[in-house]
Amino acid sequence: MLTRYGYDNAAIMICVGLVIIGVAFMFARGWFAWLLSILGGVIICFTLWFFRDPNRIIPSEALTDESVLLAPADGKIVEVTPVREENYLHSDAVQISIFLSPLDVHVNRSPVTGIVGFYKYMPGDYLVAWHPKSSELNEQSRIGVQTKFGKVLFKQITGYLARRIVCEVREGDTIQSGDKIGMMKFGSRMDIIVPTSSILNVKIGDVVVGGETILGRLK
Repeated sequence: MLTRYGYDNAAIMICVGLVIIGVAFMFARGWFAWLLSILGGVIICFTLWFFRDPNRIIPSEALTDESVLLAPADGKIVEVTPVREENYLHSDAVQISIFLSPLDVHVNRSPVTGIVGFYKYMPGDYLVAWHPKSSELNEQSRIGVQTKFGKVLFKQITGYLARRIVCEVREGDTIQSGDKIGMMKFGSRMDIIVPTSSILNVKIGDVVVGGETILGRLK
């Protein structure tokens, strides 16, 4: 199933792939025709793969225990580090950073249940998503959620390839752990910033699955 967040891009890319294949059959000959056909097929296959939106089984404890911190995206943990967060938490905190390669599912989900108390879109640079500075310098959406266990901030951050963020939540919205909130297109990063009292189960290098992997618990 394709995500609704990518219908526009997917339609364009699939059309491009079909046009290339059509040109190959109508005008090209020999090895060049095969090369164009393969190129068109790769574009179509990559599009279907990138904009996929597989069903995820939200852990029952994440639905019943609002202290559970759920992975908001697929990818690899590249940072677990103390930070000073001044946008929403206004306190010392811990930042968990997930790097998404172009092959990962890019649909994003809420890591917690609560009320959106802060939203801000920030234009910026396009550093590679695993660069530590990308967390502050790159284009991003910042979403702050007030939970029963305190405030949590998470960021959709563009990378070198990602040039568009889709975020459909706004201040005042009520969201539940595992709810789809948008996507980042073509490689990116997600940061989750939680109070220092949180108990985390993940470390750098761990691979997580959005909507299924439990990162830890709020206290």
